[in-house]
Amino acid sequence: MRFTPASRLVALAVLWTALGAGAAFLPELVVVWQGGGVMLGAAALADALRQRRRPTPQVTRRLNRNLPVGAWSTVTLEVRNGDTLPLACEVHDLHPVEFEVRGQPAGLALVPGQWAELRYQLRPPTRGAFHATGTEFLIRSPWGLWRERRGDGSTQTLRVYPNFAEIAHYTLLATDNRLSQMGVRRRQRRGEGSDFHQLREYRVGDTLRQIDWKATSRYRKLISREYQDERDQQILFMVDCGRRMRHADAGRVHLDEALNAVLLLSYVALRQGDAVGFMTFGGVRRWFAPRKGQHVVNGLLNATYDLQSTTDAADYRAAASELLARQRRRALVVLITNTRDEDQADLEAAVKLLRTRHLVLVADLRESLLDELVAAQVNTLDQALQFHATEDYLARRRHSHERLSYHGARLLDLRPAQLPVALVNQYFAIKRGGAL
Repeated sequence: MRFTPASRLVALAVLWTALGAGAAFLPELVVVWQGGGVMLGAAALADALRQRRRPTPQVTRRLNRNLPVGAWSTVTLEVRNGDTLPLACEVHDLHPVEFEVRGQPAGLALVPGQWAELRYQLRPPTRGAFHATGTEFLIRSPWGLWRERRGDGSTQTLRVYPNFAEIAHYTLLATDNRLSQMGVRRRQRRGEGSDFHQLREYRVGDTLRQIDWKATSRYRKLISREYQDERDQQILFMVDCGRRMRHADAGRVHLDEALNAVLLLSYVALRQGDAVGFMTFGGVRRWFAPRKGQHVVNGLLNATYDLQSTTDAADYRAAASELLARQRRRALVVLITNTRDEDQADLEAAVKLLRTRHLVLVADLRESLLDELVAAQVNTLDQALQFHATEDYLARRRHSHERLSYHGARLLDLRPAQLPVALVNQYFAIKRGGAL
């Protein structure tokens, strides 16, 4: 507890001091000045003692403990005055210091036994686990001479997830069979695939191999077999959490964009009847074995919400060896990373290892600044040198990607914001082609 003089006590002290200055010239004011000092000191002491005996206001914090990164969330504080005296105070909720806040502190005046609700908003800048460490009150004493700082020490853990509002938007489109609105292309096919689905009447465009001759003979009309994409396949994400993924475009970290893409494709793949899992490398080692069912999305959220990029370098070859030891069954391995020239040899070796058992899709993120430099108008020598240096770097990057393609990997070279939709499109292309 901490006491500080309120403005009323300061004003009275100034007045008493002025009275003392006047007493230096008018001796008859000395008695008044001394009496006033005794009365002021007694009043201040009595007010402080009465304040110390007052109970701390009761407070209850209500908010969703699972918060989306980068979005404003409302916090409700219910404050109750359990004293027999009116309560006048300022309330400041001790939110995590990393969060942006608006609507704090807030003033409050309550009669005895009354309660009120205060609302403010928080916006977490990053994912992870954070702690709200209580609520602090700046309470005015009964006579208004002091302000006392008190705290409610209750703590609460807040978990900040990838922005599931954006993912929910994609999910809604997927649920309503409107994936094309977000750029996902699903071409209609007739009778192709690897799993038998049903028999139906022949349609123009069906191939001869689709015709079921026994059923045709039985029904005395052409009957075709229709197939669907194979189900019960496995999708395994390898997510780089190393230093390359710390880069941010427009305030969005590459790792955050990668996790959003993982969650979106996981939802889509689970709806297709496939199993989904992930593995992290580059300073953070986590393993989530492939599983089926819509509940897996929640499991992925809980397993990835506190992932942060590190300052370690990604060891692609070691990560590939670890995945081969863990994942025996053939799977689509989606490796999400951000490479430089010096990473290519190690990445190439990792792809060779993975290709011995799995289908490999490498999503190599690039900074949007590279595209901006190439598209910028060249007017000066420095701009020309910058343009040619960027083009040279991108040419070497394309050559490295061609080598990876030669070794059997599928490549995506794109900006992080393009990743979610591009991954889903690649997934459907692989399903259509029966490559897995």
